[in-house]
Amino acid sequence: MRIAGKAKVDEIQDESDAVSLCSLYAGSEMFGIDTSKIREALGERDLQQVPMSPTFIAGVVPYRGEVLTTVNLRALLGVEAHSGRSCVLVMEDDKAAERFGLVVDAVGGVVVVSQGALEENPCTLDARGKWLFDGAYKMESGLMIRLDPQKLSPSRLSETGLFRKNANGGADASLDR
Repeated sequence: MRIAGKAKVDEIQDESDAVSLCSLYAGSEMFGIDTSKIREALGERDLQQVPMSPTFIAGVVPYRGEVLTTVNLRALLGVEAHSGRSCVLVMEDDKAAERFGLVVDAVGGVVVVSQGALEENPCTLDARGKWLFDGAYKMESGLMIRLDPQKLSPSRLSETGLFRKNANGGADASLDR
């Protein structure tokens, strides 16, 4: 196996050190999610809006006879809405037994990286970033920020209070309001 993100490509010595990540994009930023946590990539979908939902809820889509609630990664990041069609990844929160969709601008390929190459979040990162990001990998094309799919489920996002609507309709990043 090859380690992605190194100027010189090395071999991974221990199979347990390798992690397979699906690359995805929101704006110009690249993110990665462990492929074992992704149930299915639905591709581009039209989303049905949900009235009075939090700003991070993109809408709902039909999925195998069910209604799947989707989370908008751009809204979580505080980035303006994407004008084009977006892709939906089906995720499962094993701990909460909750299936949900993650709406991203585009889905890239799968890369294999060394788990040991994950760099910690900087201490200057805001509360929302600390919640969403598990760290970053230095790739040849830039940083790949690792997302924790367990923390992206709608119920967990609601519980944190980090992503509530504020008076202007945007996300409220305060911890104590």
